Amino acid sequence: MNRITPLLKLRAPLGGQEIELQQHDLESGGMSLLRTRIREHSRFTVFDIDPLTAAAWGEALVKWARAQESA
Repeated sequence: MNRITPLLKLRAPLGGQEIELQQHDLESGGMSLLRTRIREHSRFTVFDIDPLTAAAWGEALVKWARAQESA
C-alpha cells in the first residue's frame, strides 16, 4: 500500500486556495514523490513530481520571492 505523509498545509491570502504538500511513497519500487494538492472551492488539482523537478521548482520559487523583497 502506498503511504502519504503530510508536509505542509497553507492558504493563499488573495484567492483563498488551500495548498497541501505531501510525501507520496510508492510501495512498488520504493520511489518517493512530492504530491501537491491545490483546492480552489470544490475543484482540486493534484500532481506528483520527482525530486529533481521539485528542486528546480523550489529554487525558482525562492529566487522569485527574494527578488520581490528587494523590489
